[in-house]
Order: sequence, then structure tokens, then C-alpha cells
Amino acid sequence: MARLFQWLLWLTASSILLGLTGAVLAYFLASQSLPEYDKEIALPGPTAPVEIVRDHANVPHIFGSFGASDEDVFFGLGYAHAQDRLWQMAVMRRTAQGRLSEVFGPRTVKTDSFLRRLDIYRLARSSVAAQSPETLRSLEAYSAGVNARIQEINERALGRGAPEMFLFNMPLAPWQPADSIALMKLMALQLSSHMQEEILRAQTSIALDDAARLKDILPDAPGAGTATLPEYTSLFPSLRNRPQSRSDIAALMPVAPRDLGGASNAWAAAPTRSAAGGTLLANDPHLKLTAPGAWYLARLELGTGGVIGGTIPGIPAVLTGRSQQMGWGLTSSYLDDQDLFIEKINPDNPQEYLSPTGYKSFISRPSIVQIKGNEPLTLTLRWTENGPVLPGSLFNLASITPPGHVVSLGWTALSPSDTSMTAALDLMRAGTVAEALATGEKFIAPSQNLTLADETTIALKTMGAMPDRDLRNQSQGRLPNQGWRRENKWQGRLPYAANPEFLSPRGGIVGNTNNKLLDRPFPNHVSFEWGDTQRINRWRRLMQSREVHTRDSFIEAQLDTVSFSARTLLPLIGADLWFTGEAAAEGTPARQRQIALSLLAEWNGEMNEHLPEPLIYASWVRSLQKRLIEDDLGPLSDAFSRVNPLFLERVFRNVDGASAWCDIRRSAPTETCTDMARLALDDALVEIHEKYGNALEALRWGDAHQATHDHEVLGEVPLLRYFVNIRQSTSGGDNTLQRGRTSAEGESPFNNVHAASYRGVYDFADPDSSVFIIATGQSGHFLSRYYDDMAQLWRRGEYIPMSLDEELARAAAVGVTRILPRED
Repeated sequence: MARLFQWLLWLTASSILLGLTGAVLAYFLASQSLPEYDKEIALPGPTAPVEIVRDHANVPHIFGSFGASDEDVFFGLGYAHAQDRLWQMAVMRRTAQGRLSEVFGPRTVKTDSFLRRLDIYRLARSSVAAQSPETLRSLEAYSAGVNARIQEINERALGRGAPEMFLFNMPLAPWQPADSIALMKLMALQLSSHMQEEILRAQTSIALDDAARLKDILPDAPGAGTATLPEYTSLFPSLRNRPQSRSDIAALMPVAPRDLGGASNAWAAAPTRSAAGGTLLANDPHLKLTAPGAWYLARLELGTGGVIGGTIPGIPAVLTGRSQQMGWGLTSSYLDDQDLFIEKINPDNPQEYLSPTGYKSFISRPSIVQIKGNEPLTLTLRWTENGPVLPGSLFNLASITPPGHVVSLGWTALSPSDTSMTAALDLMRAGTVAEALATGEKFIAPSQNLTLADETTIALKTMGAMPDRDLRNQSQGRLPNQGWRRENKWQGRLPYAANPEFLSPRGGIVGNTNNKLLDRPFPNHVSFEWGDTQRINRWRRLMQSREVHTRDSFIEAQLDTVSFSARTLLPLIGADLWFTGEAAAEGTPARQRQIALSLLAEWNGEMNEHLPEPLIYASWVRSLQKRLIEDDLGPLSDAFSRVNPLFLERVFRNVDGASAWCDIRRSAPTETCTDMARLALDDALVEIHEKYGNALEALRWGDAHQATHDHEVLGEVPLLRYFVNIRQSTSGGDNTLQRGRTSAEGESPFNNVHAASYRGVYDFADPDSSVFIIATGQSGHFLSRYYDDMAQLWRRGEYIPMSLDEELARAAAVGVTRILPRED
């Protein structure tokens, strides 16, 4: 027995020692790829020395020496991006190429298949020739900077450049100008949502027995809407009564789930509305929260002066930021730049489809997807006049596709001569609002609202190609159309002058929260689907409450957590419940309901992380919408998991008979909206009790509304996820200016998954007092102290200085990299 005990003790000690040795070895290998910021190195590519000064927050300030060109500065940006975000750049490039499965195996095959069919990477290569000579030189220099870092990693054995490279065999090909253009097209895909909306509208039209109820569950933004639309089943009668359900998003699919296709806030004030007499601009683009985040802060010292702000690793442009003379901010425009077309296949020849002039042959070619650990998959890529053909297995397209038909996608980003990159680089060099507006004509996709402020002028302009649709278009772009009808086809691009523009308004303030910009008839309407109908009301109140604004008042608006939706909905859904009912014993459901209603009756709608009311409200309206729709929509109700305040308002105000949703058709009694509100509140309180306890006054919204900055590849790996994922308690909600979109999924439906991953406020009365922040940190290396060092600042609503003062950057620099030209 003693000998057995000794053996067990020895085995245990050996296992512990081996585990510790393995952990030390793993740390050593991973730490080898930590970038060194304080050094001098000779690299091939630059024509003159380049300095990368890392300020106290590890923001690179990139300077060329005397005799250096702008291309040398872009070389420095490429090098800095590759130092901090090489893995992120490599994954994004493979996503655009449709080559993820070579690394991640079968789980990404559906994603690769979709990207191959869109042909994004081939179109990006074709678009290289469309760029201006200056842009092409900048792209080549940026690529040289990325490649110089890759060469340095190989020559000095720097841990493959990123710790993830030890876990996944991902060979790195040299970076090329087409790669950066492909990443911009990938961004367009992430920010476009009209394809999903068309699919859902078609599915809902099929699922609903009463076609009049479609405008309730998918309401138009306030204002004049469409007069009439055909039922989808009238276009394709064979689809009537076909079962509908929500589609799932495949692994690493760059298509956002519904309601997460991009959002943002931006506003600007003219000198007459500024306390200090200079223009003001604030911008906070909203994207999916990830670790590392999408944004990377950088400053470039170009021949036209310094520019500073947010970049996307892989793209050599400050996409949101400022120069000494001008600032610019981006918000998703929700321009309708996508259409689905139902294409009729020739029954006598499946290689042909019906066009307005008769049957035509598909443009086809094979494409082979290599799959790690599996046999390759051969795809047949097909295109029609309208765009690439998508398989029915994607996004539940089969459920809305009649027999003998396929679906193709029309999308402005599928341009082989996309000059959006040239527009982005030209914007950085613009010195005035007028010059900046002129650059927008070259912008194709992603469509964005550009908010501008120079020293005297403010403006807002929608950038991006607007499809020219025929006035007779059957669905006005809201439903998949019959692809063989001439009136449904695009006629080209509307002139840039047709894009909405607001220049120096009389009120002295412009702004956008993804709200409806204007009310123009189809086909100049811009869109029928808008990203916001609620935040804009709160923004208008905050802007009008002050005669003049300051940098701090703009920050206050960015961080505002009051929910206009809650203030509107609670008096409606609780109208017959407030302070009613008899006294109830402590701990009973009736007593809990009374406590909840009492708390909500005195609440001002502030979605503060430390309060209980936001959790009670959010859980109540979520349960209420679920009860209202699951009887009518069945499995498709899962596609409406996120609360739509306009829908609930229509139902409880009984707009056009919308209160019909309150009656459960399959039950004998006739339920009222008050009944449904009471039942939904009880549902919510049961759910809260099971997850957070029974003490309603002690609840914290922040415990449920955790910001989930997850590593997109390692975020679900046991043990490792605790090192790579970042979790934070946050305020805000789905409809607040400090927007924190909830997941509406799984066991944690209130997790904050989509928020302002960048915030910036620029004051041109004192430009160097401007501030910005990103949601995580500059580094993509989870062992770096800069991986999450900004996360707590971001959570608390704090910022770091956004200064172009070179001396200030050098004074507290954490490192200076001096790159010298090297001849190979």
C-alpha cells in the first residue's frame, strides 16, 4: 500500500510538473510574438527613415523624416497594423477570399461557399486598376509595410507573429493592394442588411394568415410609407403555406444577424451653436463587440498635415477622425443597396435562366474549397445579369424560392471598378467641407452618412452608390422580385447629387442616429428600412435643450442612457395595471408584480447599470413581444427575438387594428392586451427570479447587460476563453444613445453584443482638446498590456487625448520605432 501511495504521489507530482512546464513553454512561445516598440531596424520598402512614436496609450504617431513621402508614412501604418493585429488581418483576408476552411475545417465551409459565390476577392483585384495613381502608390506602400513586418517575424523567429498562429497553421502570403480593397468590401457586407430584411419580409408574408398584419410586425419608420405592396405569395403562389423558420448564421460569417447590420451616432454643431465659437463634431460607430475590437487608433503625418482617428487594420485610411482643419464621422446610412431576384430556370435546359429578352446561359465557373481534414469541395459559381446565384441552403433561401427557380443577389459592392478606397484616402487629405463632399462621388460601398465639420462649416451627406430602380418595380426593393421582368432590373446608379445632403442648416446642428433622413417618393427614397426610430427623439431633445454646446455636452449626449422607448411604452402596456389589485402576501407572484410595477412607475427610463428597473422593463417587453407573435408566426417568431418598440406601440394603441395580435387564436377565450401585458410581466418575473433572485429592489441591470468582447476564434475554447474574452458591466440598451444592443439569444438574452466600439469628440475651437477611445485596446495579442487597457475607460465613459501635438506624443511615449531603408 505504501509503495502504491508513493507511485500515486510521484505520478501526481509529475503531472503537475509537466502541466507547469507546458504552461511555461506555451507562455514563452506566445510571448515571443509580443511586439517590441522601442527599437531601430532596417527594413526593405521605405525610401527614407520612418518613425513610429507610440504615445502613452500605445497610439502610433507615424512620421516621415526629411525627404520622406506620404508613401513612407503609409508604409509605417502597414508595419504598425501588422505589429499589433496580424492575426486579425489574416483572418479577415481569408474571410474575403473564402479560404477559412483551409485553417478551421468544416465549420466554416458555408461561410467560404457564400464568399466564393459573391466573388469579392476577384472583384477587389479588378478594382485595383480603378484607383487613382496616388491611391495605388499608398496601397503598395502600405502592403510593403505589412510585408516588412512579416519578413522581420520570419528572420528573427518572432513567434509566428501572433499566439494564434501556434494553434492554427495559417501560412501568410505577402499583402497586396487588392487585400485592402477586399477588406473594405468585407466591411460593406458586414454593414449591409437589406438582403436579410427582404428574406424576412418574404418569410413573414408567407407565414401570416392576415396580410394586413405585416405592416405591424415590420413597420415602416414614421412618416409616409408605401401605399401598396403585393403579397409575396401573389408573386409566387406555390409558396403559400410553406413552413418558415429563422436561419442561423454560420461560423465566422461576415453577415450580421438581423438588427446588428451596423449602426452609429454622429452630430456636429456650427460656431453659432458652440460656446467656444468653434465647430464641434461627435461620432461613435457601433459594431459587433469583439476582442480585439474592429478599430485601431493611429495618427499619420501626411504632406497635407496630420490626421488622427480610427482605422481598420488592413485598410490604410483614417475612416473616422480629424485633421487640424476638419473632422469627419460615419454612421450607417441604411441605403437600400441590395436586392434579391428570383430567377426562373429553363425547364428544358438547367444551364439557362429567363431574362427580359429570353433565356440566357448562366456565367459559370468552378471553384474548389480546400477543407482541413476533409476532401475538397467543388462549387459551381453562377451569375445572372442581376448578380451571383446563392444556394437555397443559405439564410433559409429555400423557404422563399419556388420550385424551378434560384435566387440571385444584386448589390452595389459587387463592382469590378470600386473606387471607394480612393475616396477614403482623398477624404483624409481634404481641408474643407466642400473638398470632403467632392470626394464622396467616388464612394461606392459601404454606404455611409458622412458628418463633416471644418473651422466654419458643418454638413451631412450620404455616400455610396444608390441603385436606379424603375418606378414600376414590383416590390420597390422590399421583397425578392421576379428577375425576368424588365421593370425590376436596376438601371444603373443614381447621380451623386441625388444622395441626401444637409449643408450649413439654419439651426446650426446636423446629426444622424441611423434615423430616416428625408421623405422622398420611390425610387429616390434612399430606403424603407431604417436603423433607428427611437434614439433620434432623445438626441433631438438633448440638442434643443441647450442654446450652445461644448465638447462636454457632446460627450454627455454620447453617453446618455435614457430610453425614449421605455418612456413611451410603459404608460401604454401598464395603463390598466398601475396600482391596481388587492394587497398580496410577501413572496407571492401578485406581490412581486406590485413591487415591479411600483418600481417602474417611478422610473425615469434611465438604463443605468446599477438600477433594477432596466432589467425588469427589458424582460417584460421581451416576454410581451414573444407572447404576442408566437401564436401567429410559429417557429418564425424566433427571428423577431429583439424587441421592436414600434410594433408594441402599434398594438397597444390599436393602430389599424393591430390589437388583433393580443388575442391567441388557438385558445377559446378572447385575450385582451391588458391580459397579455399582465401575463408577460409574470413571465418576466419568473425568469428574473430563476436567474437573478427574488429581491427585485437589489437587481442590477449591469449584471445582465454584460459587454461581451469575445475572441472570434478562441472565445469558446475552455480555459483559454478566460484569457482572451473581455467582460464588462455596462449601462445603455437597445434604444439609448449610449447604445448597447442586446443579444436576444440563449441563456443571456441581455448581453451587450453590439455597441460604440469607437468614440470621438472633436472641438475645433481647441483641436488638441479633442478626445477618443476604443472599446478594448490597441493590441490583438492577449498577453500584451495593451490588449484591454482601454476597456475600463470605455466602460466608464472616459476618453484619452486626441492630439496632433508631436511633442506631447513623444513626452510620454512607451516606445519609438525607427525604420531605416534597407536594400535587399
